[in-house]
Amino acid sequence: MALSLFQKIALAIAGVTALLIGCFILTAPQAFYASYGIALPTDPSLLSELRAPGAGLAALGAIMLAGLVRAAWSEISLVAALTVFLGFPAGRLVSLAVDGMPSGSVLGALAIEIAIAALCLLAFRSGRAAPAAVATR
Repeated sequence: MALSLFQKIALAIAGVTALLIGCFILTAPQAFYASYGIALPTDPSLLSELRAPGAGLAALGAIMLAGLVRAAWSEISLVAALTVFLGFPAGRLVSLAVDGMPSGSVLGALAIEIAIAALCLLAFRSGRAAPAAVATR
């Protein structure tokens, strides 16, 4: 699938965001969560449980970025972007309903995730294909 400039920008924002946050969680979970006002203990099991999804998030970010350079990966990249940026806000909204109001930093992350999801949905809505893709239909 050929991507338009707008689709490439949306995928780049999603991919870079997921890759950087995932790498930060993977390499320095205590520092990452401290930026949200969450103090983590030095429990190796807890840190392992936090690093593992950080690695997954980084891998999904890399897949999103791969779609920018390999046309064959563009649809997979979109699925990865929507999985991450619809899934994380869904989980945060469940937590909001079940656990109560989180910190302002967490609410800010929710807003950013929703904005990136909306950007991807807008960029990849039906009929937004790049001109080259339309011509080959």
